[in-house]
Amino acid sequence: MTIRHDGLTAEWLGYAGLRLESPDGTVVYVDPGRYGTLTGEWRPDSPDVGHPEARDYRPEDGDLVLVTHDHHYDSDGIRRVAGEEATLVVYEAVYPPKIDRDVEDFDELPYDVVNVDEEEDRLFGDVIVRSVAGYNEPDGPHTDSSGEPFHPEGFGVGYHLTMPGRNAEDVTVFWPGDSDALAGHAELDVSLFCPPIGGSFTMDRREAADLAERMDPDLVLPIHYNTFEALEADSGAFAADVAARGVPVVLDE
Repeated sequence: MTIRHDGLTAEWLGYAGLRLESPDGTVVYVDPGRYGTLTGEWRPDSPDVGHPEARDYRPEDGDLVLVTHDHHYDSDGIRRVAGEEATLVVYEAVYPPKIDRDVEDFDELPYDVVNVDEEEDRLFGDVIVRSVAGYNEPDGPHTDSSGEPFHPEGFGVGYHLTMPGRNAEDVTVFWPGDSDALAGHAELDVSLFCPPIGGSFTMDRREAADLAERMDPDLVLPIHYNTFEALEADSGAFAADVAARGVPVVLDE
């Protein structure tokens, strides 16, 4: 399903994948692929969970493709969504040779590759891409059996995007990446907020709802949940919680 917001269209592609298109036709993908979500092979661990259906998806229409960290780097997914002249924007810590999956290195991909750090602010065509630190707090709940964060500081980022919307008015979109709800997130100017709500490795639905209330965006569209058992979340309860706080919310399942 396609969500329309201030002239922008947004579509959750499954897992962490998000497609954004501005009225001028600029297309941005964030963290596309993995777990068969773009190949038609994905199957839920539990029946009847809310999640986009898997499909053989290969539009090859993306102008920008953004990758937050190693876990969301899928070279096949990138090839499926990127246009011939696409720019691939990747956090500088992403290192394909050490990823324990069959992925291509950057120099094997036919796109311009731009590395960004945790505080980058770059203009690509009509889109401003701002990288934002994203991680699990070392003393927080999202740590492994040894007490180490699943996503330590310096492992990944989120992206804050400014895109042309209706009547050339800017629309801001924020995808925090695989992150806890961090103090600085609520200070961002965000129109469309796309939080992860699966918990386990990221903020859960309650933490995301708290952040949405503090951030006060124009619309919340959650992603990164129900792809597999560890990410299962009650999205209906999340939507009700956010709406009760006076923040508009929509589900794309």
